[in-house]
Amino acid sequence: MNSKSLPLFSISFIAFCFTVASATNFDIRNNCSHTIWAAAFPGGGRELSKGGVWNLKVSPGTTGARIWGRTNCTFDRVGRGRCQTGDCGGLLQCRAYGAAPNTLAEFALNQLNNLDFMDISLIEGFNVPMEFSPTSGGCSRGIRCTTDIIGQCPKELNAPGGCNNPCTVYKTDQYCCNSGNCGPTDLSRFFKARCPDAYSYPKDNQIRTLICPSGTNYRVVFCP
Repeated sequence: MNSKSLPLFSISFIAFCFTVASATNFDIRNNCSHTIWAAAFPGGGRELSKGGVWNLKVSPGTTGARIWGRTNCTFDRVGRGRCQTGDCGGLLQCRAYGAAPNTLAEFALNQLNNLDFMDISLIEGFNVPMEFSPTSGGCSRGIRCTTDIIGQCPKELNAPGGCNNPCTVYKTDQYCCNSGNCGPTDLSRFFKARCPDAYSYPKDNQIRTLICPSGTNYRVVFCP
């Protein structure tokens, strides 16, 4: 090998190692009694039987990201099919967000002041109980949504395998906050009373946003 190429090779190798080391790890676990088809954007998807784990690495600086569970899915050998809830264009390996209703773990990594920001959102409804918590970095508090919302879902929000958010059903400013400020409604209060940690409508400011130092690793558990 030409010795003049070594410095460039070394720099590239060091940069590669730094990128890998800087990736945030998400430990995604299925504690449900049934199979969950975990999904992430960015990240793809994975079938998780009871007790299954998916170790997902996400690059620093990622924003607008989410993890969710899909239920009652069927896929062929090339990863095409459909899910009753959380379907992402009929693909096992998601390339876009999933369809409502789906419980969402949302996050943005390495943002303002080198912090990560996480939340659980029911703005697209509920399909699977969820816990979102840090596993490192001296950040210990987690957030949860574990109530049986499907079993208590108001009739007008019922969906096969889940419970819709009223914005999905009615698509009005009152529920979707499309123009300016809006406040809680009786239907958003249904979600808030059962999952106080989670977003229940778009302008909900009574939530527990998880804020941790960048470099922290995380765990998402279905049916904690």
